[in-house]
Amino acid sequence: MIGTISLLLILFEGGLSAGWDEIRPVLRPAISLAIIATAGTALIVGLAASVLFDLPPLEAFLLGAVLSGTDGAAVFALLRNSRLRPDIARTLEGEAGFNDPIAVLLVLACIELLTRPDYGAFDVLFFFGQQLGIGALVGIVMGAIGTTCLRALKSAPASLNLVASFSTAAIAFGTAGALHGSGFLAVYLAGLALGSSAEFPARPAVEAFHEGLAAVAEIGMFFALGLLVFPSQLDNNLLESTLLALIVAFIARPLAAAAATAFERFSASDRLLLGWTGLKGAVPVILATFPVIENIPRSLEFFNVVFFAVLVSTLIQGSTVETLAHRLGCTELDSSIH
Repeated sequence: MIGTISLLLILFEGGLSAGWDEIRPVLRPAISLAIIATAGTALIVGLAASVLFDLPPLEAFLLGAVLSGTDGAAVFALLRNSRLRPDIARTLEGEAGFNDPIAVLLVLACIELLTRPDYGAFDVLFFFGQQLGIGALVGIVMGAIGTTCLRALKSAPASLNLVASFSTAAIAFGTAGALHGSGFLAVYLAGLALGSSAEFPARPAVEAFHEGLAAVAEIGMFFALGLLVFPSQLDNNLLESTLLALIVAFIARPLAAAAATAFERFSASDRLLLGWTGLKGAVPVILATFPVIENIPRSLEFFNVVFFAVLVSTLIQGSTVETLAHRLGCTELDSSIH
């Protein structure tokens, strides 16, 4: 429950800080990365996990799905202080918002396949269509309602605007869930709708409020990871977990991102940077709890793998994105020089 609420807050803040105007020009590559790159990463990591940990194919793909998505809060925080070219930054921002719901659905679908013998490919396709379709519809409708309410509160205290914006996120999530849709997608789309509206006077306060909530949510999830990982168990599969984390960063994500953007107007340098900026953070921690709750065999080991994946992503990827972008000529400064 803590993880779900944290992801809700992170996604809503990401949509609110971006808005449709920024995401619309890069919507196609962002969605392509969210779907193709996420599924491709899960597949490649699953193949590697089946060899490294001797897991059955479906359980290995489940671990791949846990590690497949980029972390919205980590990417959003990185982009706030980066000098990446606007088209690359906006693409990453859009992907980070859209791919978390996809990663969640991949994990849930794998769990259903593992726990229900009668669950098949048609059920998976129907599940994805239902979740994404209803989630998108609810997010758009609730975004419109929330925008209308905030515009009507022009003379109200700023604190009431904060409550109204938070309520928009909560109601979007709950309504989508009640209708068997993706609450996470609904929350992100509702945030995008509110982020596109510049007509409510308390906007700076609302943005600052949700930025703080998202930061607390990210801190809370890292604290939860510390509670769920036992140092005495880390050496049981230290080499395999580290190797899988390196495969995620250096092979799976770059290859999947390159495939997802093969027909987009990105250079080879752009694709390399998009592949490298697949940061891991709170989201894999949240996703790793789902198999544990459903008593999937060996699912407790997933937390150890997630720990190393987050560690590698933070120390290697997160600390080198800006330097790599500059060397590849993908920053605003490089663009102005050329």
